[in-house]
Amino acid sequence: MLIKSIPFVPLSPYKALKAARKIGLIGLGSRIAKLYPKLPLSLLQCESSFEDREHVSIAIFTAIFWFVLMSAVFVGISLVIELPENFLFIIFPASAGISFLAFIYVVNYPKLIISRRIRDIEKNLLFALRHLLIQARSGVSLFDAMVSVSKANYGLVSQELDDAVRKISTGLTDVDVLEELALKNPSLYFRRSLWQLTNAIRSGADIAKTIESIVTNLANEQRVLIRGYGSQLNPLAFLY
Repeated sequence: MLIKSIPFVPLSPYKALKAARKIGLIGLGSRIAKLYPKLPLSLLQCESSFEDREHVSIAIFTAIFWFVLMSAVFVGISLVIELPENFLFIIFPASAGISFLAFIYVVNYPKLIISRRIRDIEKNLLFALRHLLIQARSGVSLFDAMVSVSKANYGLVSQELDDAVRKISTGLTDVDVLEELALKNPSLYFRRSLWQLTNAIRSGADIAKTIESIVTNLANEQRVLIRGYGSQLNPLAFLY
């Protein structure tokens, strides 16, 4: 997924990166990126095309932009409107605070994308797996079952399987493709389902029974989560 825009970044991410390169922010981005060891995995799971140092460089560029812009705005206001003298001492700390918040937001933006992807995937995962189970029980191959699910309307689950189907069609093995898909996917439930599938393929186990086991376990876990959520709401409902 190409990130076409990031909130608070004044340009498109690619133009912002180009500007960051021109003013020599890549080196600083490389050093600061070491403070975020999980950022490379986050960028991979949100399917960003940027390296961690490039993403941090964009965040630094954004912080500089907002510092300069807000400083100019505050100074302009102080020239037009008569303000207390100590207002001048507030301008730069306030601008620095705003720029720091912009930096933190941009650096953590992949986590926001990942949380949205997880919600979409886990909302549709059980339905997609049931579709896969029906196909497997009817006697079709796992590949054809994946093709069927990829053409259905299961949000990101269908998109992920469509990507897997295309890679398998180019000659890659289904095990390698599914393992790569599991590595890149942020949903624990989806990753676990893919790992169980790849283990079944390797061992020669019955795919339909494996998928049935995955569906049963996932359905049971969702019921437990719903009951837990309901038990948390009951005391609140009693209070109100």
